[in-house]
Amino acid sequence: MRAGEAKALGKLAGDGVAGPLVLARELEAAISGRTFGALGLLGAPVRVIYDGISKAVYRSVGAALRGPVSATVSLLPADGRALADGIAGSLALGALNGVAGDALDPELALEMSVRRDGLDATPKLAVFVHGLCETEHAWRGAYGAALRDELGFTPVYVRYNTGLHVSDNGRELAARIGELVDDSPVEVEQIALIGHSMGGLVARSACHYGDPGWTSRLTHVFCLGTPHLGAPLEKAANVGAWALGRVPESRPFANVLNLRSAGIKDLRYGSCIEEDWLDRDPDELLRDRCGDVPFLPDATYCFVAATLRPPLGTLVGDLLVMRGSASGSGRTRRIPFEIDNGRHLDGLNHFQLLDHPSVYEQIRAWLR
Repeated sequence: MRAGEAKALGKLAGDGVAGPLVLARELEAAISGRTFGALGLLGAPVRVIYDGISKAVYRSVGAALRGPVSATVSLLPADGRALADGIAGSLALGALNGVAGDALDPELALEMSVRRDGLDATPKLAVFVHGLCETEHAWRGAYGAALRDELGFTPVYVRYNTGLHVSDNGRELAARIGELVDDSPVEVEQIALIGHSMGGLVARSACHYGDPGWTSRLTHVFCLGTPHLGAPLEKAANVGAWALGRVPESRPFANVLNLRSAGIKDLRYGSCIEEDWLDRDPDELLRDRCGDVPFLPDATYCFVAATLRPPLGTLVGDLLVMRGSASGSGRTRRIPFEIDNGRHLDGLNHFQLLDHPSVYEQIRAWLR
């Protein structure tokens, strides 16, 4: 790893070790606050002294815990090679970025990049966009290689910081695809976007923000297990944090739970554009503020939804996304997929959509 990455990891590790102490301090403050509040003015002088001593003790213990851990981790061998350049390092950074990518040190935050793996360019591009906490390695290359061999597509793989807002990644992806088209040694005639999970939202966002220079060549957008109408786990986290925040003694736990990244919170209702979250409280209770994001008129939008075998599939969908959300069919909001442009696959989980013969066969059939 690079020296800057080692230093950033050291700080992150130190903060992680001291984190439980911060939580303990907040809990203790909430409990003591209720006690002194009951005493009223009689307890005010004692509270001033108590709070001063308490803060000093917690500050000293926190420094004692944070310092050695931070220093030790920051001394890890630095060979000048970026963590993101290795498979193991990129996978670890992908997971870390998904959880806290909007608050990470720039040394650890992934920048969007597009990888062509040295393949010769063709007039057709298949752009693969991974999901939350993943990197381009999640695709394992199966669909890309087959599309190249059978239909002449050049596969390109996007890596991005999934902890950022979907709309931010959508804008960036739109710009990168434009660069791909402009810099291609051959005239690009056809583009297909293939997104898994969050990647489908990022793909739809890129279409919204894209320049006609490349969107006019876009023929297909494939969304595999994409939570167009939201993900149940994020909704549950929102409810849990809101409930914990109602009581002072449990509010510190709500604060911890609300540290989820902006990207994760966008999955609550499938946010694609900036207007969905701008000037909004990201932790308000279960309020769908997502506006309509029209499909590009000359592109075909398709979805693949998976469900586990019944009866489990009825309860949990593909483990992370429910069938109605993946197909865009909700009671109050609907994503306008044509009836022939959707496929339901039973007996698959969320991650099998990344590499399964039935998924590939359907993508190939739609492209043909």
